[in-house]
Amino acid sequence: MKMLVGAGWLAAGVFVGTCVPAACADWLQFNYDAAHGGNNALEHAISTSPGPANVSTLRPIRHVTLSNVVDGAPAFVAGVSTAFGAKDLLFLTTRNGELLAVDASTGESIWSRHPATGPRYTTSSPAVDPARQFVYSYGLDGYVHKYGVNDGAETTAGGWPQLATLKPDIEKGSSALTIATAQDGSSYLYVANGGYPGDAGDYQGHITAINLGTGTQNVFNANCSDQTVHFVELALPDCARVQSAIWARPGVVYDAGTDRIYMATGNGPFDGNSGSAPNHDWGDSVLALSPSGTGAGGSPLASYTPTDYQALQDSDQDLGSTAPAILPVPVSSAFRHLAAQSGKDAKIRLLNLDSLGGLAGVGHLGGELQIINLPQGGEILTQPAVWFNRVDSSTWLFIANGNGIAGLQLVMGTTGIPALSPRWHVMDSGTSPIVANGIVFYAGSAGLTARDPVSGNLLWNDGSIGGVHWQSPIVVNGTLYVTDQSGQLWMYAVDQIFRDGFDPS
Repeated sequence: MKMLVGAGWLAAGVFVGTCVPAACADWLQFNYDAAHGGNNALEHAISTSPGPANVSTLRPIRHVTLSNVVDGAPAFVAGVSTAFGAKDLLFLTTRNGELLAVDASTGESIWSRHPATGPRYTTSSPAVDPARQFVYSYGLDGYVHKYGVNDGAETTAGGWPQLATLKPDIEKGSSALTIATAQDGSSYLYVANGGYPGDAGDYQGHITAINLGTGTQNVFNANCSDQTVHFVELALPDCARVQSAIWARPGVVYDAGTDRIYMATGNGPFDGNSGSAPNHDWGDSVLALSPSGTGAGGSPLASYTPTDYQALQDSDQDLGSTAPAILPVPVSSAFRHLAAQSGKDAKIRLLNLDSLGGLAGVGHLGGELQIINLPQGGEILTQPAVWFNRVDSSTWLFIANGNGIAGLQLVMGTTGIPALSPRWHVMDSGTSPIVANGIVFYAGSAGLTARDPVSGNLLWNDGSIGGVHWQSPIVVNGTLYVTDQSGQLWMYAVDQIFRDGFDPS
């Protein structure tokens, strides 16, 4: 039997647990990179063509019980030097705030850290720095903690652990952590905070941007954006406006083309177009900041707010239930930087990142290039995946929700005006999808599914995993990893590969 090693094949009797360094890829944060597009273009072992069309042979090779439910996605680092030798490691943040470092081959614990046991819970996902030295995880104490990837040693100097909220009993760290490297070479860690289910309490959705080189941080508040501080509980009269949340699965996305970070808010008051003070409240808006997490004059650098923002607020139809999906743009496009924003209202809005609200400045209403209905209908609480098809240089967007999954293609009109055109949809529920080697993967009520990105045709399905909430898979170096609501970590590989003699039957 052939055994998979990294992205190549070796004839062997047992599986080699750590991939060959030259063939290794990492998955360092939610949906792969700082744009959170979910596309691992380096994957080659699981394929449809060229080479073996083996995606249909995926099968579970191991599942292990974790210490608690992981309601997010793992990060993956290959070839880490640990006390047990070189290991490929998975990093997972549990709902009760524990960070797990797990052997990606066996599922065995390498180390774990649990900085706080309350007061609430988290659905965040960890992130690993570009140098692969440190892993960061949100703790229930309202801080982000920094650990060595090899041994879990916590950094407690230079500002660490870093404050993310002064009221973790009310403000929820539900989004994944993001790490991005700006054009000037500075790397930043981003933490987003919103509120817990029920939309109640004194929270002001905000992001904390932490410079990984200096340990300094900046705060941007969606309510009272002129105040760049962490508010204390019941901060009246400092900020009387509340309950605008930044809670999408990725929290913050970074676009290298514009060298800005983007986020979307859900609900809360909006007064950005009032023309007079205070105009520092940004409910149901897409906001742009510098990579350092700063705006200008107490406002974001740019903003988009739909004309029906008040109706969205009144009906709890958060625009910011997803974050902007950054779209690669063909050379024929009249606009160079685009993103798709979807929300609870089952709409998809195509935005020009160079002019978010259609005009210079901030606070304008409307200005989107296109608004269309989600083909399968239903509110969108997941993050879309983005794929560039090198065969015909086309850009695709994949959106899954409780109703199904849809594939949309970015097309150009005769004058270069871009638009999203629905190409297929299937009534098959799913969480945030990903793409690996030109295959769309997602978890949902039917288990794990793989589809052709252009046609939507079914390539593979397996119903072994338990139920899912926010959990979404990763695919790296020939293995698919996913967690479920039963507290299980599942590993899948192709060609009936068994690790360490494990027989899933």
